[in-house]
Amino acid sequence: MTTKIQKLAAFPVFLRVENRAVVIVGNGEEALAKARLLGQSSAALTLVADAPEKALAAWAAENGAHLIRAPYAPRYIENAALVFAATDDEAQDRVIVADARARSIPVNAVDRPELCDFYTPALVNRAPLAVAIGTEGAGPVLAQMVRARVDQMLSPSLGALAQLATQYRDAVDRLVPRGLARRRFWKAFFTGDTARSVERGDVAAARRNASSLLAAGDDIPGHIALVGAGPGAEDLLTLRAQRLLMEADVIVYDALVPEAVVAMGRRDAERISVGKRKGCHSKSQEEINDLLVALGRDGKRVVRLKSGDPLIFGRAGEEMAALREADVSYEVVPGVTAAFAAAADFELPLTLRGIASSIVFTTGHDLKGRTLPDWASLAVSGATIAVYMGRSVAADVAERLVEAGLSPDTAVAVIENASRDDRRLLHGTLSDLPSLADCNELTGPVMTLIGDAVAGANFERSEALATYKQQLERA
Repeated sequence: MTTKIQKLAAFPVFLRVENRAVVIVGNGEEALAKARLLGQSSAALTLVADAPEKALAAWAAENGAHLIRAPYAPRYIENAALVFAATDDEAQDRVIVADARARSIPVNAVDRPELCDFYTPALVNRAPLAVAIGTEGAGPVLAQMVRARVDQMLSPSLGALAQLATQYRDAVDRLVPRGLARRRFWKAFFTGDTARSVERGDVAAARRNASSLLAAGDDIPGHIALVGAGPGAEDLLTLRAQRLLMEADVIVYDALVPEAVVAMGRRDAERISVGKRKGCHSKSQEEINDLLVALGRDGKRVVRLKSGDPLIFGRAGEEMAALREADVSYEVVPGVTAAFAAAADFELPLTLRGIASSIVFTTGHDLKGRTLPDWASLAVSGATIAVYMGRSVAADVAERLVEAGLSPDTAVAVIENASRDDRRLLHGTLSDLPSLADCNELTGPVMTLIGDAVAGANFERSEALATYKQQLERA
């Protein structure tokens, strides 16, 4: 079955207004809103207002708009490129519309779609790049909601990057063949080292990178982004991570990264699972390193998705070392680590004035050795301990911390699948922690928070560890 495409009643165009007259008629907020919108252009803006409100007059003075303090008259719109009727008086707006149409000038009557020749869009401005969102006057609030989402997706530096691109257009037309080669060049220009240099504000480096790209011909370099996928919830991904996913040719992801996050990438991107779970490694770390190097040398734009933050128990150090040694370009994009997500789910302050002024990130396996790690003394002095991947060694964790001098009554918070809809929260004391090893129903990633500050958490949505263990025993 073929879906019928709905036809637009208003066709979107970009009208050239540079140094052309645009007239807004009105005294108040409606006129000011249109003035602010048109103020993003290089139009010669005229405001006709017989009794301008203070904010409108101040805006005109600050932004160089010509303010005519007089009642509306048809002569004020002669030779205008566009006219806006924003008087909040329907009869007056109709007069302005009629006068504009008599002079073949497109006119917009604010909040009166039946009188409009055109509609003003919600605008995402990255001049010279612009994204306009319109609803043909049916839903301005909806257009603003979409604009906010698009605005988040687009880097603030895109305008400067687009301006730089215009300076290379002629050279590209001369030196790069049409078709695939040219598309590959511009894709690398807008997503590679040139774009990253502009984002950092280093225009000189951006020019060097663009020139090198032009000289490289078909040998376009690849790039690897080590991206933190966060603890699991899609909306905790950073805006930069989202942009990189949409640009990636290949997405290489770990087992703990949910499919919903992987699916945020381009639909045609290649997806490669290199999942690692306890007792089940689909690829060794060395194989992953070799894969990333090979993809980079093949000119691919790669997002290496790691659960949480790449630099916290993510083995990113080994991958960065391999990429450096192979001279493959890479960057690191931080993510929300599981400890922060767990604390947020428990409404738990990881630091608390007068109680806990430091945090320790560790894995349960750090506490299995014969000697206590150096940070164990911090636990006794009041630090909050965040234990990653510690369910199976919970008894060892509890035993070693008590051995270090931590009270068995120290508060403990445990969470499976932090930040996700299917999360499970448990609480108790250090003496209850060994029972965690018997909670085989907890199959997702588990985070354990230990310390005096944990006692300040909100346990209303949490089960007691002792009660949970009794329920499992009865079952």
